[in-house]
Amino acid sequence: PTRTPRPAPPTMAIGKNKRISKKGKGGKKKQVDALDRKEWYDIKAPSYFKTRKIGHTIASKTQGTKIASDSLKGRIFDVSLADLNSTEDAAYRKIFLRCDEVSGSSCLTNFHGMDFTRDRLCSLFRKWQTLIEAHVDVKTTDGYTLRIFSMAFTDKAKGQVSRASYAQSSKVKKIRKTMVDVMTDAASSLDLKQLVEKFIPEQISKEIEKKCKNIFPLRNVYIRKVKVLKSPPFDITKLMELHGEGKGEDMGKTVGKSDESVPGAIPEATTAAVIPGAD
Repeated sequence: PTRTPRPAPPTMAIGKNKRISKKGKGGKKKQVDALDRKEWYDIKAPSYFKTRKIGHTIASKTQGTKIASDSLKGRIFDVSLADLNSTEDAAYRKIFLRCDEVSGSSCLTNFHGMDFTRDRLCSLFRKWQTLIEAHVDVKTTDGYTLRIFSMAFTDKAKGQVSRASYAQSSKVKKIRKTMVDVMTDAASSLDLKQLVEKFIPEQISKEIEKKCKNIFPLRNVYIRKVKVLKSPPFDITKLMELHGEGKGEDMGKTVGKSDESVPGAIPEATTAAVIPGAD
């Protein structure tokens, strides 16, 4: 017997079937490079550092109510002191700079803190010694509230045969009190700029070691960390003076010709690291 052919399925109108109507509707979305909507800014360190131009940072271009400078203000940059002062001896010290103002294509920064690198900190710990730490909250003459952390390790006395140099708890308390007094006296009588200039050559730690010499011999005395807890109301005039802009000249120690970059130009390799969301 012959088989009858199967009838063809009924055809549907294009407007009835949703899958058919959407197929081929509209074109592909145009791919836009994300960097086309961004521009580059120079990071300028305060005038008490030798190297003023320390790197570059990126921000979205001004669009509508979103202003580029608003996204830059408050950014924290983590820079090595070796890059700021061109000395490899200070590579273990990290300086935190905060962007307070945007001038043209430059981010004007101010001191925001200081810390040790982890490898340097770990290299100081040894057996047969006592670690002494102290911290204090102080207010500078220009209204900054800082929390300063210091550390020291006990050392062998002259002619000591025993390899252990542990300190008694009574002497540890005396040393800690001396550390707090030295840090308080140094910070409360200076402004922030003068205090940072004392931090860099380790003047405060040398004074602590000298005053504690009669209590117990110390070694590896450092201002380990500094945090800015509170800042005074923002003053653009003081910031400009800090960067040498108020007098119309750059007050840095080793400053070359001004090299203002055009926003949007791709810069060279940067030396500063941005910490997103840091306070």
